[in-house]
Amino acid sequence: MGNTKSSDSALPQHRVDVVEPGTSARRHWLNCEIGKDLEFDTSGIQTYCLTKWDERVYDVLVVAAAAEFCDRTKARPSTGWGREFVLRVPVHEPGHWRSNASTALCDTLSFLTGDQWRLEFVARKAKALAPCQGNFDIPVPDGTGVIIPYSDGLDSYAVAGLMKREYGFNVLRVRLGSKPLNERRTGSHPSPFASVPYQIRYEGKRAAETSARSRGFKFAVLSGIAAYLSGAKMVIMPESGQGALGPSLVPVGQAYEDYRNHPLFTDRMTAFLLALFGHKARFTYPRLWHTKGETLAEFVAKCPDRSNWAQTRSCWQDQRHVSVSGTKRQCGVCAACMLRRMSVHAAGLTQPRETYVWEDLTAARYEDGAAASYGKRKLKGAMHEYAIAGALHLDHLASVLQSPANQPGLSRQIFGLSRSLGLAEEEVQTKLYRLIRQHGVEWRNFVDSLGPKSFVAQWIKRGERHV
Repeated sequence: MGNTKSSDSALPQHRVDVVEPGTSARRHWLNCEIGKDLEFDTSGIQTYCLTKWDERVYDVLVVAAAAEFCDRTKARPSTGWGREFVLRVPVHEPGHWRSNASTALCDTLSFLTGDQWRLEFVARKAKALAPCQGNFDIPVPDGTGVIIPYSDGLDSYAVAGLMKREYGFNVLRVRLGSKPLNERRTGSHPSPFASVPYQIRYEGKRAAETSARSRGFKFAVLSGIAAYLSGAKMVIMPESGQGALGPSLVPVGQAYEDYRNHPLFTDRMTAFLLALFGHKARFTYPRLWHTKGETLAEFVAKCPDRSNWAQTRSCWQDQRHVSVSGTKRQCGVCAACMLRRMSVHAAGLTQPRETYVWEDLTAARYEDGAAASYGKRKLKGAMHEYAIAGALHLDHLASVLQSPANQPGLSRQIFGLSRSLGLAEEEVQTKLYRLIRQHGVEWRNFVDSLGPKSFVAQWIKRGERHV
C-alpha cells in the first residue's frame, strides 16, 4: 500500500547539493547553502538543546530543511506526479548516517511524497557552532511524559486539552509554526520547542511547487527530536479521522495519496528516528476513529478552557488572501475551513460571521458569500478552485462507501491500518466504516443547514453529475 510511482529512469531528476557557508555546489547541481537558502534561527535551535549539545539533532534539522527545499524548488511534471531527487548533505558523522539511517530515511521520504529519493552524506568541513545551553523546566525528565505537535489548529488545541486532562503536566507541546506559542514563560527563559528553528529561502522567488508533501516529514522530525531529548516514549498525533485518513481515502485527481498524518507514514518515521537516535517513540492517534466534530464536542464538554477553541485557526491561506479591511480572517471556503465549519455545526456551536472572509455560505452565488469589503479581484482564480475542490473532497469522503469502485482502496487501507495498529482487520473495518458514516451524517446535516440554493449545495449537485 502506498508504493511510490515506478522507478522509471525517465522521471525528472533534481540534484541538490547542500553546502556549508562560503562554499559552492558541484557543477550541474543546484546550490543550497546553509545560512542562506537554509536559514537557522539561533534562538530556535537553542530551544532544542535541553542537555548536552547533540550534533545529530542539528544534522537532522538540516536534512529536514533540505528535503523541503528540494520539494518546493522542483515543480511536479504536468503529465505525472513523481520526481527523482538526489540530495547531498554535509553531516558530522556521515558513517553513522550511511550505515544506520539512510535506508529508513529514503523509504520514509519516498512513501510520504510519492517521489524517489537518494541521499548522499559527506563530512562537514567545520563543526556547526553549538548554541548556548538553555535552562528549561522540562516536565518529563524521566521519560514518562508524552509529546504533542501543536499548531494554531482546532484539532491541535482540542486534543492538547483532552490529553492534558488525561496525562496532567506530562504533556510537552512542540510548536509547528514559526511564531512562538503565545503563553506565559517560566522566569526569563524561553519555552522548549517553541518554534520551527529554520526557514527556507527561494532566492527571492515563490516556491515552484505548492503540494508541499514534505511538510509532514518536517513536523514529524521536530516531534521526534523532542521525544528523544526529553526521553518521552509517545508522540500524540492530534488529527481526527478525517484529517489523518481522509486525504489518502479520497486522493485529488491523479495525485499520489496524501499520507502526511497517516499511521503508515509515522511507522516509517519511528523506524528512521530509532535508527538515527537509538530512541523509540511511538506515534499514537487517540482521535483516529472520531470526526473533528466529535473531538470538538468532547473537548467543550470536558475541558475548562473550552471557550478558547474559537481563537484557533484552520485556514490554509496566507494573510494576503484573507484580509478584510486590514483585519486577518480565515477564508471559510478552503477544505480546512469547510471541515472546520462543518465540525463546529456538528458540535452544536457557532462562530461570528466575521470569523471568515466568506461570511455567508447560504448565498446562492459564491461571489455574494464574501464580505462586502473584500477585494473583488480575489474572488475568482485559485481561491475559487480551492473552494470547489474542498467542498467536493468532503462530499466524496461522505459517499466513499457507496461505490464498489472504492472497495479496493478501502481494502488496502484496512489491511495497512491493521498491520500498523495491531488490530484485527474486522475491527479496523468496523471503526473505519463508522468514521466515514459519521462524517457523512455531519456533512449532509451541514449542507442541508445551508439550504438547497446555496452555492455549496449547487457545487455538490454539479459534482455528482460528473462522477
